[in-house]
Amino acid sequence: MSSRLLPNIIITGTPGCGKTSHASQLAQQCPELTHINVSEFAKANNCIEGVDESRDTSIVDEDKLLDALEPLADKGGLIIDWHCCEIFPERWIDLVIVLTCDNTVLYDRLEKRGYKQSKISENVECEIMQVLLTEAKENYDENIVIQLPSENVDALDENVDRVTQWFDNWKSDHPEGVSNDY
Repeated sequence: MSSRLLPNIIITGTPGCGKTSHASQLAQQCPELTHINVSEFAKANNCIEGVDESRDTSIVDEDKLLDALEPLADKGGLIIDWHCCEIFPERWIDLVIVLTCDNTVLYDRLEKRGYKQSKISENVECEIMQVLLTEAKENYDENIVIQLPSENVDALDENVDRVTQWFDNWKSDHPEGVSNDY
């Protein structure tokens, strides 16, 4: 029976919602946690199986990705930063943060990144339909899924402070850690 002394957190949301900014700032405030940008991790660990030209994005081999992440997740202390969450086993995850953003703000952010109009439209539509929030609630216990707005620096700071408090409470509530087993 294996256990971990630190929680694993997913920060997810539509591209442009601030996942990486949140994860980076959280890792700075909670140095016990390690930020894993899944897109970079997948490239560095040979988990890319191709390119989707129409979407201008890499195709991740999810099985390879999970195999590469499992030893890290079993130790705990991860902030997993990616645009989807449903592939990660529920037993790994203690908190799922779904960042949301006003569509106008999101559109402007994606446009500044140089996204094609089709990619901007697809992502804004995904945000409007709350696809990632629905995905999180369907794949994890709703008690560990929180939705946080991410439209400006003040929201970023407030969100990171809130998650830092959650992290401190989690450690206090689980001094012996939690089991990695079902």
